[in-house]
Amino acid sequence: MKFRDKKVFLTGATRGIGKAIAEGFRREGAHIIGTSTRQLDDFPDICNDYLVADFKNDEDINYCSEFIRDYQPDILINNAGINKIQPFLEIDKLNFLEIQKINTFAPFIFCQSAIPSMKLKNWGRIINISSIWGRKSKSGRASYSASKFALDGLTLALAIEYSQYGILANCIAPGFTDTELTRNSLKDSELKEIVRDIPIRRMADVKEIANFVLWLSSEENSYITGQNIPIDGGFLSG
Repeated sequence: MKFRDKKVFLTGATRGIGKAIAEGFRREGAHIIGTSTRQLDDFPDICNDYLVADFKNDEDINYCSEFIRDYQPDILINNAGINKIQPFLEIDKLNFLEIQKINTFAPFIFCQSAIPSMKLKNWGRIINISSIWGRKSKSGRASYSASKFALDGLTLALAIEYSQYGILANCIAPGFTDTELTRNSLKDSELKEIVRDIPIRRMADVKEIANFVLWLSSEENSYITGQNIPIDGGFLSG
């Protein structure tokens, strides 16, 4: 079990890509603390424990930050994020700042909390979940793209400063992924149009994203750092 004795802190662990990542780590023997935006009656039985935290709130970010300092994870996965599609001139300033806070500021704080103990151990893995819209953009995505481009810049800076201490930091940029949220937010006709634009002619399965996150987080990755790697079925190459 490649992650036996490894501790993982994973934000956004209860559904979609985050849930698949948690399942992979649990299967490989890791001890996982996940976060959820809200209290659930029945949390998925895949994390050892969950913290309920909404990263719109400073108090919740600080709570998770202090927890991370005490927990001293070997692996930090910043997966939680939000998106709101709006024409640029209609973007409300508070909505813009909220997206930056959840998608960029919270990961920044959590990295600051995790790195000191990783540095002492001379080993650590940080994976920031970005998006294809952090590699290119599209109408209506100014707030989201701004946050994900910033997350990429943060990751590059971490790699430059801390790779010498065995802490490898990378972004992955998922493309269109077959999740419950995707299918609930798009009509069948819209899904078919999206698939036509993907060279591989299908959306990603969440396990395909999770499997690569696990590999990047493992001892098998000993030299890849400071990268933003798309998992998009060739979408960005088109």
